[in-house]
Amino acid sequence: MTHRSLTATVLIASGLALAAPAFGQSQGEWTFGAGVANVNPKSDNGVLAGGTVPTEIGESTRPSITAEYFIRDNLGIEILGALPFKHSIESNGTEIGTVKQLPPVISLQYHFNATPQLKPFVGVGVNFTGFYDAETKGPLDGTKLRVKNSTGLAAHLGADYWINDNAAIRADARWIDINSDVELNGEKIGEVEVDPTVLGVSYLMKF
Repeated sequence: MTHRSLTATVLIASGLALAAPAFGQSQGEWTFGAGVANVNPKSDNGVLAGGTVPTEIGESTRPSITAEYFIRDNLGIEILGALPFKHSIESNGTEIGTVKQLPPVISLQYHFNATPQLKPFVGVGVNFTGFYDAETKGPLDGTKLRVKNSTGLAAHLGADYWINDNAAIRADARWIDINSDVELNGEKIGEVEVDPTVLGVSYLMKF
């Protein structure tokens, strides 16, 4: 390649780079997301009733929403919401109850400019999980079960792929610290450590 053609190639490449759309987030902008989230509790969630009832909490998938406001370029505060998740509670392979929960999370997140379209991000935040509508089944049928609310830390990572300046596809994963006391007929019988991984896919819009 001659010096003249090399110079022309460099100039063309530089021009294309400058012309490429720099999708991303700027201070004062909002993004709103709609998608689905799968809450998958860790294995071996605890042993209740003085060590006689090992518990296993099942996974649940529901529609989810997010809203994020950018307080600086690429730095945002996000709120996660979803329709109520419903989990089965098993012991030694037998379902002993179900419970519903809502796990809103508020996170501070930083978005990286990996490429003009691909924007990975990391975040840390606080979660409040509200448990309700606990029901007993099988050997516990007829008793009153209560799983108490939980507050804990949450970690978040993922990536947005911007298909144009106002829309992106997001894939993400969260870890949430959820530890809750369990009561049966008003008496504490132990604690469950849910500590789920939450996997999500969503469609993001920027305003």
